[in-house]
Amino acid sequence: MRRSGRSMIPVGIYPTRSDAELAQTALEAAGIPSVLASDDAGGAYPFDLTGGGARLLVDEADAEDAAAILGVEPGDGRQAKGELNG
Repeated sequence: MRRSGRSMIPVGIYPTRSDAELAQTALEAAGIPSVLASDDAGGAYPFDLTGGGARLLVDEADAEDAAAILGVEPGDGRQAKGELNG
């Protein structure tokens, strides 16, 4: 659950909703809640992310742990390259 009073920040930006959902699953397995934000008509067009990709957001308190799992720098907001850690 999201802790009230804290911001959600991006830990990854993915080219497709499916890629973002895979990363979200890795975070869920580690007990880190996340939110997927994408401009894909509510999933109707998962491969047409003209809005800049699917963003994976976590509570700022979880950002460092989430970044380690996804293999990115904390606050980087870029897609992890290669396999997910963990």
